[in-house]
Amino acid sequence: MRVYNFSAGPAVLPEEVLQEAADEMLDYKGTGMSVMEMSHRSKAYDAIIKDAEKDIRELMNIPDNYKVMFLQGGASQQFAAVPMNLMKNKKAAYIITGQWAKKAYQEAKMYGDAVAVASSADKTFSYIPDCSDLDIPEDADYVYICENNTIYGTKFKTLPNTKGHTLVADVSSCFLSEPVDVTKYGVIYGGVQKNVGPAGVVIVIAREDLITDDVLPGTPTMLKWKTQADNDSLYNTPPCYGIYICGKVFKWIKKMGGLEAMKAHNEKKAKILYDFLDSSKLFKGTVEPKDRSLMNVPFVTGNEELDAKFVKEATAAGFVNLKGHRTVGGMRASIYNAMPIEGVEKLVEFMKKFEAENG
Repeated sequence: MRVYNFSAGPAVLPEEVLQEAADEMLDYKGTGMSVMEMSHRSKAYDAIIKDAEKDIRELMNIPDNYKVMFLQGGASQQFAAVPMNLMKNKKAAYIITGQWAKKAYQEAKMYGDAVAVASSADKTFSYIPDCSDLDIPEDADYVYICENNTIYGTKFKTLPNTKGHTLVADVSSCFLSEPVDVTKYGVIYGGVQKNVGPAGVVIVIAREDLITDDVLPGTPTMLKWKTQADNDSLYNTPPCYGIYICGKVFKWIKKMGGLEAMKAHNEKKAKILYDFLDSSKLFKGTVEPKDRSLMNVPFVTGNEELDAKFVKEATAAGFVNLKGHRTVGGMRASIYNAMPIEGVEKLVEFMKKFEAENG
């Protein structure tokens, strides 16, 4: 029996994608082998990766002057790759809205002058700071955000005013969850293990003028975006199977109606859960309502023992991975694209029952 998986990542994938992959596991389209066994230089695999790129370009309406790269190392490897590729003036502005933005900021400090221009650390990252008039150094090479904060459940609803500087965004946990205007960013990247595919792939979408040989001295060949872009993500053996699954998820999203339909689906799910949290006497959401994520919903009872009891009983009832991140405790329901509405409805039913028994 499949459970309702509320994991923050690796996370729930569409069942029909898993079924399709299972059907093709031993023999992909008459090749007599699995995609796992296939040369990345073969015609069959070339078609898989090209098709995946074509579909993500269509889904996100990615302009021709942006490159799409399917890379390894997860989003965390891009914490170093971003400054290595972009820090021409050795200066960058970071907006600290959670643990991942903080880690990226600390990494960038190794390569130049990373300046924290805004932060929500004062209230345990429970809100998004006002970014309409930030004190951004004029010679900053870029402004960096983590757009959706997986651990703390916040989301930028309005992008920062970068005052003409390049915007770089880690979108790992809101990737493909709603329409996005790619032209507002210089670079968008995300680990796929939340909304798009299995762990092991990071997708980087970068404007061509930012992909040059003019990188920081000592930048490894593999971390130069130009190496990857010039070789169509095939400089070395890519994470072939992960990219294949991502391609299937892109087709599933297209079949579901694209990113507009995904946004409506995700808003509907989030509303069910947030409406309950707002009316509950036992459970409380931890994020300022205006900054709430559609993807990650943290909540608490206010009592650690009761939190632990809830997680234990929920797991026994088939609602798994609801324990909050170790740095914040409490609970967190990650309700990515592939989480069906009925999963959220049944979770709320269970929470109501738990409240009646423990309130």
